[in-house]
Amino acid sequence: MASKVDRNEVPTILKDVIHSINGPVVTVANTSSFRMMEMVHVGDAGLVGEVISVSSAATTMQVYENTTGLTIGQPVVGSGALLSVTLGPGIMKNIFDGIERPLPAMETQSGAFIATGLHVASLDEALQWDVTVKAAVGDTVKGGDIIATCPETPLIEHRSMVPPGLSGTVSWAAENGSYTITQPIIKLVDADGVEHEVCLAQRWPIKTPRPVVQREVIARPLVTGQRVIDALFPIAKGGTAAIPGGFGTGKTMTQHQLAKWSDADIVVYVGCGERGNEMTQVLEEFGELIDPKSNRPITDRTVLIANTSNMPVAAREASIYTGITLAEYYRDMGYDVALMADSTSRWAEALREISGRLEEMPAEEGFPAYLPSRLAGFYERAGTTLNLNGTSGSVSIIGAVSPQGSDFSEPVTQNTKRFVRCFLALDKALAYARHYPAINWNTSYSEYYEDLDPYYIQNVGKDWPTLRGRMLALLNEETSLQEIVKLIGTDVLPDGQKLTLEIARVIRTGFLQQNAYHADDTFVPLEKQLMMMRIIMYLHDKTHQLVEKEVPVSAMQAAGLFDKLVKMKYEIPNDHLELFDDYYKDIDTICSKLAAEHEDRPGGKTLQVVAGGKSGTTT
Repeated sequence: MASKVDRNEVPTILKDVIHSINGPVVTVANTSSFRMMEMVHVGDAGLVGEVISVSSAATTMQVYENTTGLTIGQPVVGSGALLSVTLGPGIMKNIFDGIERPLPAMETQSGAFIATGLHVASLDEALQWDVTVKAAVGDTVKGGDIIATCPETPLIEHRSMVPPGLSGTVSWAAENGSYTITQPIIKLVDADGVEHEVCLAQRWPIKTPRPVVQREVIARPLVTGQRVIDALFPIAKGGTAAIPGGFGTGKTMTQHQLAKWSDADIVVYVGCGERGNEMTQVLEEFGELIDPKSNRPITDRTVLIANTSNMPVAAREASIYTGITLAEYYRDMGYDVALMADSTSRWAEALREISGRLEEMPAEEGFPAYLPSRLAGFYERAGTTLNLNGTSGSVSIIGAVSPQGSDFSEPVTQNTKRFVRCFLALDKALAYARHYPAINWNTSYSEYYEDLDPYYIQNVGKDWPTLRGRMLALLNEETSLQEIVKLIGTDVLPDGQKLTLEIARVIRTGFLQQNAYHADDTFVPLEKQLMMMRIIMYLHDKTHQLVEKEVPVSAMQAAGLFDKLVKMKYEIPNDHLELFDDYYKDIDTICSKLAAEHEDRPGGKTLQVVAGGKSGTTT
């Protein structure tokens, strides 16, 4: 990290001084010292910034720190490199701001509030790691090859790699032992005879995607344990998803659930422009949560990037790119990484503010015309890949969107829909009715069915796609029937349609609704989800037979057929799925009893009537 600028140290820096200041936007006039996207140090305090515009008249930079106190004439010094982050052991379990400055380390130096111009190394350069060296003298290595490993946390093995673009023959290799991130692990000689030292850590520009051999076909689901997602609107490993919703609909809580319970190896959580109390909640919850797979704290496989709403607005943009770069780094090691971006709307608002200060021509609702391309560039960095070292990894991106007034027609939501394949629309009415997750099954969709169905058929159950289709069809039919019910009530509906409403209620309250505070309901394995879908549709088929025998739905309701299945999510533990057999027996017993009682009932004949355009029955 650069230290504070000493004007007397290098006389030539006086030619590059601040000409104007407009919030986070700073210009230097009449200079040719800088290049596009170069990282610069602005002012006497050496604030971190980035060049965003170059012309013969002036060079414009955006500063990622608070510019209060900057004055005209203070120096601007280029770094000669793109805005980059440090990649190495020590990332995991850490908490960074938007430009990868560790917040715990900064707190020790400046207290609860970040001091302007505070420079702290991204990773602890004094901490020693127990390193196992994988490369030997004489080996030919190239970019991406793993040269050393060390236990970063009890859950994550850190695999240090040769930086992309560097290759050669190993001329020296360290012995196994304890090393810091700045000590050389190997030395290699490239084709030109130049010797390079390779350490545990490397630098990488955040706006440049890390290279891979090729993208692979998406074929595995990101198992979240949330039934409405896994069963109806699945997300793929290496896929993209958006969670739009207005204030109070549960965007952050839904992302918390996905971060806690998804089967990704590593979670990168980016709080971009969110309220400080929400980030505090994340830190507290993640610190207490135990990973069910390892019985270790979930922080052992989590990276948090906290860029709250009161932090410099320009750093919001950087936080998204910092998060995706860290995710790609662990993907290159062969891990499956899930990136949670909360929320991309705050990121877009930062783009709008910077664009306004640059006096660029605004597009719809004041957002810059390049908003779609920025969103595309971000989401396209997701994917399942074959890495340079021969391993396979994935980055899944799940971005929250905060449309004002729950208006999904606003630019950020509409442009996000263009670049994601899973759209989990949160509904204010469901949230206010305490139906969580408040994902609306009528406006949500997933385009991963064809990609993931072979996995479900082979590893979960052959009837998974069929059951999902039948449940969605019943929910859609219920939506249509509700329009009739609002006008004329349920009494005039035929029993066939009344049955549809009852089964749809079971699906909504007994399957889609989930309790994050219940030990057996906060995460549900795919096997239990399948058995729940099977028994719901089994109930539908058995009760449909009763309707054909002219048994009224009211009798089925009185027998408790439907309410029993609503409670099964609590009454059947995740590790005792054999209890479903008792439910099947109860359904058979009750249905047989109802059929027999109806046949034996005096005057049990029924009169066919027509309601809503379909035949029904009444006694």
